[in-house]
Amino acid sequence: MMKSILGKLAWPLSVLVTWFASTVFSLAHAVNDLPGGPAVNQLNLHPPVTRIAAEQAWLHWFMLIICTVIFLAVFAVMFYSIWKHRKSVGHKAATFHESVTVEVVWTVIPFIIVILMALPATKVIVAMKDTTNADLTIKATGMQWKWGYDYIKGEGEGIGFVSTIDSGHRAMSDAGGPKAGETVDNYLLKVDNPLVVPVDKKVRVITTANDVIHAFMVPSFGIKQDAIPGFVRDTWFRAEKIGDFYGQCAELCGKEHAYMPIHVKVVSAQDYTKWVDGEMQKMAARADDPTKVWTVEDIVKRGEKVYAANCVACHQPYGKGAGPIKTIDGAAVVLDADKSKLIAILLNGQNNGAMPAWRQLSDTDLAAVMSFTKNNWSNKTGQLVQPAEVKQARK
Repeated sequence: MMKSILGKLAWPLSVLVTWFASTVFSLAHAVNDLPGGPAVNQLNLHPPVTRIAAEQAWLHWFMLIICTVIFLAVFAVMFYSIWKHRKSVGHKAATFHESVTVEVVWTVIPFIIVILMALPATKVIVAMKDTTNADLTIKATGMQWKWGYDYIKGEGEGIGFVSTIDSGHRAMSDAGGPKAGETVDNYLLKVDNPLVVPVDKKVRVITTANDVIHAFMVPSFGIKQDAIPGFVRDTWFRAEKIGDFYGQCAELCGKEHAYMPIHVKVVSAQDYTKWVDGEMQKMAARADDPTKVWTVEDIVKRGEKVYAANCVACHQPYGKGAGPIKTIDGAAVVLDADKSKLIAILLNGQNNGAMPAWRQLSDTDLAAVMSFTKNNWSNKTGQLVQPAEVKQARK
């Protein structure tokens, strides 16, 4: 009995707790609604910016209204019957056991209701799964704990980058969150490289993962698709409005799950073309020759930037671990003259994904970050890793 009562109270209590927490947080940190993201005291779905999301919102209210009407009708009949035919006014219970009429009515009416609910829902579900004739195809790869985006078909084909939570927001979180009175509407949703797409174009998103199960979700687009290692799934959207729209990994994927936001920037066709041109120029500039022999000074300087962008979230700026995260400063594998051990860890990961694989980084970036760790803090080894050594180890 107690479990049943608690189960019925769980939802209203969760709503109350959410409202109270969000109200206290908004008062302490002066949080405003974030266009394209969460709103203060939000209980409803996000404002839709795709046709699919609008259909989902309509279905939400359609189903809610039907369920509410059924609830009111059933309980009205039940309470009326209890009151009208109560024993205290002389009514006696009926003695019949079967009624064909009643059996037919309570079978046909629910069947009709189910059909009325199923028809529009099926139409939307079929549309959600139709990823054909896309103008742009992007692969979203989940990894602990960031997203990798590769433009594999359409304008921008060949562009690829990793999107990581903004280091300033991560530092803010480590310090306990925004300071009292500080307004940070996009707290823990800001990234270094947002996903950029053109408005009014059908974008197919192929999802997969490098390590554990993640989920690509952007509520304003009405999309949520699991990203599973070894599998390829897909979803799609067509944004009808220019702006910034936010989501998060929606599958519990480890201790940094809360630091895996999604930021999609929807721009005009002209601005998208300009962005593609700019990214192509950056890629050409970053296309390092893996056979180039670097000096210690130059490769360590580059490695410092790679470390700050990819490694500092777990290993901290000073190379010390925390909890299960191993320290880099003074680590035997970093100090070891046999560089192949460290190269293998960065290429393949270790400890069942606790240390993720970093194959998505270029040979030069991997060589640079390893050279940086070998020559920073107390690790004054004088050793350096050349890109050619990383390239050889990939085979």
